[in-house]
Amino acid sequence: MDVLDANNHGNVHGGVIMRMVDEAAAIVAIKHSQSSVVTARVERFDFIAPAYIGNVVIIQCEMNYVGHTSMEVGVKVMAEDLITGEVRNVASSNVIYVALDANRKPRPVPPLIAGDQEEQAIIDQARHRRMKRLKIEEELKQAGGE
Repeated sequence: MDVLDANNHGNVHGGVIMRMVDEAAAIVAIKHSQSSVVTARVERFDFIAPAYIGNVVIIQCEMNYVGHTSMEVGVKVMAEDLITGEVRNVASSNVIYVALDANRKPRPVPPLIAGDQEEQAIIDQARHRRMKRLKIEEELKQAGGE
């Protein structure tokens, strides 16, 4: 990163971090679906602490949930100061992607299979978030259609 990626305090712009997250999480979605993907939604994006120019930004991604054509990728962003060795949690997010076929239409994706109880809990939490989101979307649709 360079000076153009930061504000006058040396903090990396949130939009730069968001772009990095989208690119890293998309790789996870592409690998899982073995197809092109499109970002459908950024579920949350919580900034916890700043990343500074000169820090190494580390983006950890994991597949949280797979629906029929969509996937939720959980993301944790860390920043490491190379001089002091300090590593800080700077942001977290859940990003939803849709797999696309050759005609850029949604296509089915392979299921996500939990390897243990911890992974199953992550899948269950993501499924719960999805159900809440779908309920809210349906309520908004009904409110707008009256």
